[in-house]
Amino acid sequence: MIRRMLAVFGAVLFLTSNLAAEKVKIGLNYPRTGPYYVQGADQWDGTEFAVNDINSSGGILGQQIEIVSRDSQSKPDVSTNNALELIKEGVKMIFGGSASSVAIAVGKVCQAHGVPFFGTLTYSTETTGEEGHRHTFRVCYDSWAAAKVLSKYLNKNFAGKKYFYVSADYTWGRTTEAAFRELTKTTDANVHKRVLTKFPGAAEADFKAAITAAREANPDVLVLVEFGNDMVVAVREAFAQGLKGKTQIVVPNLPSDMARAAGPKAMEGVLGTIDWFWQLPGTKNYPEGRAFVEKFDTKTGRHPGASAAYVWTILHQYKAAVERANSFDSSKVIKALEGYKFTSLAGEEYWRAFDHQAIKTVYAVRCKPEEEVVKDKFKADFFQIIDELPGDQAFKTRAEWNKARTAAGKPEKLEDLPD
Repeated sequence: MIRRMLAVFGAVLFLTSNLAAEKVKIGLNYPRTGPYYVQGADQWDGTEFAVNDINSSGGILGQQIEIVSRDSQSKPDVSTNNALELIKEGVKMIFGGSASSVAIAVGKVCQAHGVPFFGTLTYSTETTGEEGHRHTFRVCYDSWAAAKVLSKYLNKNFAGKKYFYVSADYTWGRTTEAAFRELTKTTDANVHKRVLTKFPGAAEADFKAAITAAREANPDVLVLVEFGNDMVVAVREAFAQGLKGKTQIVVPNLPSDMARAAGPKAMEGVLGTIDWFWQLPGTKNYPEGRAFVEKFDTKTGRHPGASAAYVWTILHQYKAAVERANSFDSSKVIKALEGYKFTSLAGEEYWRAFDHQAIKTVYAVRCKPEEEVVKDKFKADFFQIIDELPGDQAFKTRAEWNKARTAAGKPEKLEDLPD
């Protein structure tokens, strides 16, 4: 009897240890707090949604995903420490983040430790450009693509007009402003002035002063290179100071959760860009995207933002690459990703091999009037597409990428992988 009990106990231990081994840890480094916390919440909801979908269908190579998360606070130093902790805990991949300074910092850590990193919300051209590494991939579009598609509309309607820039003082803010200035021919800072705002840590008083300076300059176009709650505060201040009636306001990178947070009154008529929003799958007839939106709406009681769509794509693309490689080995997974074409929530995409940028169509949008926005069941039908560019036209070419890398003293090729 005792021998039988010991045998049963041993079998239970064996099964338990096997079950414990049948998990793969993946690290999520995202902003639970800080100025980009709304985008962080969307990332978390999207992650839960994607993980449940993958695990319910067998996981990755038969292993269930276990998410290990940290709060990035949108601070590079905090995010670097988080990445090191996640790697010590044995994660096979890290994703997340809503600030390019964070993405660049985490990308360096992951490169040093041979762990793939997928930047979720990181629009600076530097992320996969001057600061690109073999282990870094970016799922969202970048500042250059945003400026490329929106400058078409701006140059047609505001050529020769006066611009004013209010920009977050870090890599995304600086590279975005630079791209817009170049492509709209507003590089003369004496004519087209700007105010920089601290990031992170700008207060409402800072945005009030910046918008006051813009109002006094009386520009035709006000470009708010701000993101997350900082953008919400800035655009509401512009509305309060009466700029909406006489100045075209532009928010270069404009996911729907930011428009929702600012509200339809403040956002009406604002121009921006995006590569995915919840209306897009229905407008463009993307079946996978439509199913995602419908299920997300039902589960959460709101429409998904771009962040939720991005993490869905990241996790499903990582799963697919691991299974093509038949291995969690980073080098094999990276090779399985490079140049790979796939159909996603945003239609046809591919991972460009030389810089690991996800190439897809990018859209210029205008925010609808309030009465149209609130007709939606969640009062969030914000965007009207006013122009679009296929990915191969929107993003920097290989020659342009090489030029930027050379100017930054970086090689015209990402690091080699071990055989």
